[in-house]
Amino acid sequence: MKVELEKTADGSPTLYREDLDEHYHSVKGALAESSHIYIRLGWEKASALRNRVAVFEVGFGTGLNALLTARAALERGVTTLYHSVELYPLPKETIDELLPFHEADNRGLFRALHDAAWDEDTDVNPFFTLRKIRASLLTMDLRPSTYDVVYFDAFAPEKQPEMWDESIFRKIYEAMKPGGILTTYCAKGAIRRMLQDIGFQTERLPGPPNGKREVLRATKLPEALQNP
Repeated sequence: MKVELEKTADGSPTLYREDLDEHYHSVKGALAESSHIYIRLGWEKASALRNRVAVFEVGFGTGLNALLTARAALERGVTTLYHSVELYPLPKETIDELLPFHEADNRGLFRALHDAAWDEDTDVNPFFTLRKIRASLLTMDLRPSTYDVVYFDAFAPEKQPEMWDESIFRKIYEAMKPGGILTTYCAKGAIRRMLQDIGFQTERLPGPPNGKREVLRATKLPEALQNP
């Protein structure tokens, strides 16, 4: 798997994966995209309702979503358990290339996230515990009613259609707690309708500045509000 580092419009880095002809983040702003879709629309909404949040991330990638969540958890004092599944971890040389793009006070955190052992819990800071899971979401099992937030950050449906199959989202739905929320950059009508058929309540929301016009947030309704 060959990847190339590129700078996005807001100065933050992304990677280009040649075999998929796809970027890990929006070229219009990697930092803006992650901050808006996953932190603001996902983690912050969940943490406003509870002081302990369990997150499941689809695609650890460059670690940007994890870094932003770990920083937010520490700043706000919200205990966060963060599980991230990734089948193809980045090589050390690519991580080293990404490091200088981060602000100096974030570099230690970035390094700690990538140095954390796979398939075991690592306390990255007093409020953030990371478990990186080296596996395929297609075949792994998820415990029911575990997660408050899901960051669905897989490559686009056109590039990895198997990751956007209904069976995947049904598995994720069962793994979410009632009231849990899923956020993703993909707001395609077919994806939104599929989520609704599974049982999610969906919202199309404004995308990040200078980025996608709309993004998607889906909520697993509390049992009392679900259709019989």
